[in-house]
Amino acid sequence: QVQLVESGGGLVQAGGSLRLSCAASGRTFSDYVMNWFRQAPGKEREFVAAITWSGSSTNYADAVKGRFTISSDHAKNTVYLQMNSLKLEDTAVYYCNQGIYWGQGTQVTVAS
Repeated sequence: QVQLVESGGGLVQAGGSLRLSCAASGRTFSDYVMNWFRQAPGKEREFVAAITWSGSSTNYADAVKGRFTISSDHAKNTVYLQMNSLKLEDTAVYYCNQGIYWGQGTQVTVAS
């Protein structure tokens, strides 16, 4: 059974940084794309970033391009989302996703 477990969320001041982690288990992920999504209060869930498990290709939403970096560590079966220059509008629950599988989410709150 596939499990995705996020961690690393928290409260940070605007302009600060956080690194989210997504620990994956239950299958071999080498042929899959891993995604980060987020959902702010009262809004629909939206795509943030994606990476092929090999790390050879990444994709970002325009809203985070240049500030967020997605990466993967094969040895740890973990995908990361480094978030820099955080803005108030980045406040959301961040979810790790692979296909039909979702993590439980981790809260990121950016304060002024």
